[in-house]
Amino acid sequence: MSYAVTNPATGETVKTYPTITDAELEAAIASADETHRTWSRSTSVGERAALIRRVGELHLERRDELAAIIVREMGKPIEQAYAEVDFSADIYAYYADNAESLLKDESIELLAGEGSALIRRSSLGVLLGIMPWNFPYYQVARFAGPNLVIGNTILLKHAEQCPESAAAIEQIFRDAGFPEGAYVNIYASHDQIAAVIADKRVQGVSLTGSERAGAAIAEVAGRHLKKVVLELGGSDPFILLSTDDLDATVEAAVAARLDNNGQACNAAKRFIVVEELYQPFLDKFSAAISAVETGDPSKEGTGLGPLSSAKATETLTEQVERAVAQGATLVTGGTAEGNFYAGTVLTDVKPGSDAFHEEFFGPVAQVFKVADEAEAVQLANDTPFGLGSYVFTTDAEQALRVADSIEAGMVFVNVVGADGAELPFGGIKRSGSGRELGRFGADEFVNKKMIRIG
Repeated sequence: MSYAVTNPATGETVKTYPTITDAELEAAIASADETHRTWSRSTSVGERAALIRRVGELHLERRDELAAIIVREMGKPIEQAYAEVDFSADIYAYYADNAESLLKDESIELLAGEGSALIRRSSLGVLLGIMPWNFPYYQVARFAGPNLVIGNTILLKHAEQCPESAAAIEQIFRDAGFPEGAYVNIYASHDQIAAVIADKRVQGVSLTGSERAGAAIAEVAGRHLKKVVLELGGSDPFILLSTDDLDATVEAAVAARLDNNGQACNAAKRFIVVEELYQPFLDKFSAAISAVETGDPSKEGTGLGPLSSAKATETLTEQVERAVAQGATLVTGGTAEGNFYAGTVLTDVKPGSDAFHEEFFGPVAQVFKVADEAEAVQLANDTPFGLGSYVFTTDAEQALRVADSIEAGMVFVNVVGADGAELPFGGIKRSGSGRELGRFGADEFVNKKMIRIG
């Protein structure tokens, strides 16, 4: 296992980084534990919030450098890279602005007896974050932001292909004024990560990644009785029931599928369309997907950069070829040049085929025709995942009715790309458990201590 920056647009290995030694890892855990027992317990919420605010400011001050790094690491188009840096800064600002209210004492009304009772929130200790390559700054912000405000300390294991952004983030926390041990980047192996979770000084772990990684981490954490938050895969439905502007709806659908080169867990991946709109939607959507050309991710205006790695390209290519072999119709796309994979549309994906229940992590959309709302909801829920979902309709009552019926952690009605620092993010079923962002993200790794006063 090695940490390296390999530019997916060119295939060039830019720089390699050594994996942490066992002795260095022990020192990192000890430092995080000592910092929690000393600095975290001696600082106020306001003091920690001020440091988090500075972290956000430094993201904006260094946005050119930070954006360029993730274009190199995983091929994110430059304009989207800037947007990720900016959103990360917003998340830090949100937790700085709301730290006091999120952590304030909560009174409990007694049913009997004299006196009072309250919930006082406090830190748990050292936390391990295991983060993916597709949003190198945003994923860290939504984990580290609230938890450092709470007073937890962070060990952060980033994806093997994101060592440069990992180092840049750690430097920002140092430059913001956090002490050594508050946020520690570790270039750890999988075996070392299992040892970190088992360590009695580590109180919890948050992972964003694949189902396989989530199951492996949850198994180790379960053996050692550690709290876990998991944000895993998704095959989010985009349900179109009615529209008064089909062109705008198609534009939203394309954006929902192609953001981050199609490599987002909460991207719309299955487009479920009522039959009276199916053919016009399919025609316009396929044309729009085909019109988005792949290009150099470092150039402004690029809509679709490369997939994140040669392995990612091989996996997606094999999935599409297998889907077609099992009866799906390839409407457009399905070709790769290097790691640049063309926008692709599949139809006729049948229950029982592999593609019906797989997640396609790249610019591949499946389009389905349904008779009515009931069939749309049934199809939307026929998935092992339950992360996000999208509903487009001109009927407000229908929108809420369908939202209530969808088995997912998030529903977006008539809007895409509407995530916010204040909005909780997370899923159900095989998409994981727990929430990040908003007030719920600040309530995962916290001791809700009950204090009863007579």
